[in-house]
Amino acid sequence: MIIGGAHGSLAVARSLGRRGVPVWYVTHDHPIAKYSRFVARSFDWPGPDDKEAAGWLLDFAVRHGLSGWALFAGGDEEARLLAQHRAILQSAYRVTTPPWAVARFAIDKRLAYQHADSVGVDRPRSWRPSTPDDAAALSCEFPVILKPAYRAGRNAFTDAKAWRVDDRSALSARYSEAAALVGPDAIIIQELIPGGGDVQFSYAGLWDEGAPVASMVARRARQYPVDFGVTSTFVETIEQAAIEEAACRFLSALRFSGLVEMEFKYDIRDRRYKLLDVNPRAWTWIGLGAVAGVDLPWLQWRLVHGERAAMLRGRPGVAWAHMSRDVVSVAQQIASGALEPRKYVASLRALRTLAGFAIDDPMPGAVDLPLLAARVLRRRLSKRASPKPSSSPVSSNPSAQPTQEPSPPPAADPRGSRSHARGQDASSFRREA
Repeated sequence: MIIGGAHGSLAVARSLGRRGVPVWYVTHDHPIAKYSRFVARSFDWPGPDDKEAAGWLLDFAVRHGLSGWALFAGGDEEARLLAQHRAILQSAYRVTTPPWAVARFAIDKRLAYQHADSVGVDRPRSWRPSTPDDAAALSCEFPVILKPAYRAGRNAFTDAKAWRVDDRSALSARYSEAAALVGPDAIIIQELIPGGGDVQFSYAGLWDEGAPVASMVARRARQYPVDFGVTSTFVETIEQAAIEEAACRFLSALRFSGLVEMEFKYDIRDRRYKLLDVNPRAWTWIGLGAVAGVDLPWLQWRLVHGERAAMLRGRPGVAWAHMSRDVVSVAQQIASGALEPRKYVASLRALRTLAGFAIDDPMPGAVDLPLLAARVLRRRLSKRASPKPSSSPVSSNPSAQPTQEPSPPPAADPRGSRSHARGQDASSFRREA
């Protein structure tokens, strides 16, 4: 069963459904996975922020006889819910999200950066001021970005992913806007690493008790919006040992288990790959793994059912695209001179799979653009109808805001004792100092 998410959840459903695994989908938001022929049944529910969400999932399992089903998180809030209530949910499901003691180092960027520092993984310079005046007084170079420490609910700040600030006079105002939406403790101010898609990378994999089961490295060549992508729109697998080594240091020290994507950006100023985000759940382009020889959802399903296989690594040179968003991103970049038309055409030679459309599952592709248009229109109408936020921040889930920054779990061997088999078919199984 998959809860929440959108195109990443659709990819999980296709991965499992093509192998005869029955798939159910539960959502309170994006419906695209409902249209897949590989989703046998779909349901609406109150959502992961509902105070009775964990109980709802337990009752659902009993009511429908789902004991022992694998449970996948498709979004940030769903991952947080499964992690925080993993012990009780395990009584009904095989939960694929790690426990909160581990997952919080991925879900909360404050803890992710603390952990990165402790294991020697580079990250951008970051600050956490307490007031607008503190923000305005920071000793930093512009531009900078404001980003939420974690996602808890939807608002202009969390939806945007990051706000760019170009000068000191704007920093205090933007900080006040963000604080009114999420509270001052949930705001990170961060240096803006220069560059676009040519310097954006990801490590993606499946881990089990601090050792990799399958992995791939990719360049997130295009995204939408262009400046701070809410979603990647064109992703291609590559070879990059430095990214893989950094990811392994980070994850092995946590004894991480489950699906994970880690976002990095290459800083041309000091020639270092710097950690931006960690996602312990299905991500938009997770379907790329299937054409790279590492079908991660299928491997995860096998893993929670007790199957083991030799370690797999994705082959480089294959690409995924979210076409309904990519055409907009491409048009904007060509218009600005950031992308040459011939390079865009050349990039399509590696294209092997799409976010929405599939030959054996065409309906999600057919409804993708209409769904997008309807959601954009609904959000705009909602913004016009909604009152402006007050100066008091909206209360966030208190359990997602740790009162202290705990020490990471003990480290494990970064590589484990697993053998490597590249590109095989999956069936072979702080404040700134």
